[in-house]
Amino acid sequence: MALFKKSKKEKEEKMKIEESDKFLDNGKKSKDNDGAKTFLPKGKDSKSYLLIKIPHTTEKAVFLKQSRNQYTFEVFPNANKNEIKKAVERLYEVKVKKVMVTRTSGKVRQLGRFTGFKSGIKKAVVVLAKGHKIDILST
Repeated sequence: MALFKKSKKEKEEKMKIEESDKFLDNGKKSKDNDGAKTFLPKGKDSKSYLLIKIPHTTEKAVFLKQSRNQYTFEVFPNANKNEIKKAVERLYEVKVKKVMVTRTSGKVRQLGRFTGFKSGIKKAVVVLAKGHKIDILST
C-alpha cells in the first residue's frame, strides 16, 4: 500500500499552495496556454489581458496621447475592433470613442551571413471620450 501514500514533499508543496491561495483571495485564478497560473485583479477577465499585450510607446504614440487623447497598444493578431474596445473599457474603466487598427509587416533582418524575419505586429490606436484618461504613459 506504500504506492498510494503521498510523500512529505508533495504534502508540503500542497500546503504552500493552499497558504498562498489564502493570501491571494482578492484575485481569481486562470490558466494561460502554457499552463502557468496567473492571478488577475477582481472583476477583470483573462481574455482582456490576452487581447492587449502592451502599450506601444514611441514618439508618435506619446504625441497622440498628449495632444489628441489617443492611446496606442500592441494587440493580439486575431483581435478585432469590437473586442479591443471592450477589453480597454474593462481593463482601464474608461469610455472608448473609436478604435483604429493597423498591421505592420515583418521585416527581413540580417546578422552576418544569416538572414531571417522580424515578426510584424498589430497595433490599435484607441480614442477615448472627453474627460477620460489612462495613466500608463505618464510623462
